[in-house]
Amino acid sequence: MAHDSAKTATVTYADAGVDIDRANRTKKRIKYLAHKTFTRGVLSEIGGFGGLFAINKEKWLDPVLVSSVDGVGTKLKVAFEMKVHHTIGADLVNHCVNDIAVQGATPLFFMDYLATGVLEPEVVEKVVEGLAEACKHNGCALIGGETAEMPGFYPEGEYDLAGFIVGVAERERIITGKTVEVGDVILGLASNGLHTNGYALARKVLFEIGRYTPDSYVNELKGKVGNELMKTHKSYWHAVKRLVDAECVSAMAHVTGGGVTDNLPRVLPRGMAAVIEIGSWPVLPIFEHLQQLGNVPQDEMLRTFNMGLGMLLVVPSKKFKKAQTVLERAGEKAYTVGRIVKGERKVMYS
Repeated sequence: MAHDSAKTATVTYADAGVDIDRANRTKKRIKYLAHKTFTRGVLSEIGGFGGLFAINKEKWLDPVLVSSVDGVGTKLKVAFEMKVHHTIGADLVNHCVNDIAVQGATPLFFMDYLATGVLEPEVVEKVVEGLAEACKHNGCALIGGETAEMPGFYPEGEYDLAGFIVGVAERERIITGKTVEVGDVILGLASNGLHTNGYALARKVLFEIGRYTPDSYVNELKGKVGNELMKTHKSYWHAVKRLVDAECVSAMAHVTGGGVTDNLPRVLPRGMAAVIEIGSWPVLPIFEHLQQLGNVPQDEMLRTFNMGLGMLLVVPSKKFKKAQTVLERAGEKAYTVGRIVKGERKVMYS
């Protein structure tokens, strides 16, 4: 008998926690936001199975596609706690843009993946608003993505976010680091905070050791902890584009997880090393506070956080003045932080 009654009762996807109608309404809004980022190369509508993008053959002689995929790490935990979702999308786009900018690539299009237990339309909309605004700012089209509703997989009020970017560079002008030589100057571009790295350590120090909440005002930071942690990851694309066009940079490193210590060697050719001069740039108050509060060793700081430098540029000494002028005109604050020496693809501090 139990078997028969089970037969007559109907179970829908909504009963299992997935509301398709709500998801479709959210997707309509996403479509509208994405549309505002479309560039001439976009050939498809949002909602198809694949996004289509045509490369302008008049603009690129020998185009090479450059791609990258990333997330924003445990910065999401701070976003959940503060219920601030609009900046997370921009963090993701700018991070991905910087990752391909170091090879001299112009961003073409971006796709995102957002997964959550129960779809909250207003949260998804805020995230996508941030994605769309940052795409527009970087001249990049948001041409598709995936919003996955997975009941029971994520804790309530939480989601995961990842992004995929494709850019293009002229084969002849890809920045590979192969021309880096002894005597080249290393310039550092200022960051505005943690960007999207070191949050596991920062959260441990601030919330567990320091017993702060996101709302705590800290004199050393001249502001609230949460606001400091949610500062948007900076995009360096507009300054980098000018440097690439002016042909005055040999290598670039986006300072992400691993800090200066692990990221600069990634772009150095064999036989080259870097000497970075501690004290040659202003370390941001947040990093000084984290170090003191958590009693974090200096080498640990330098390989976990950006310490105030979001992007490193290796510039031939004869093009140093030109690079400085280009950066000044782009309104980008740069510091001379080191030089290239003989060695084996590592960073030494002096």
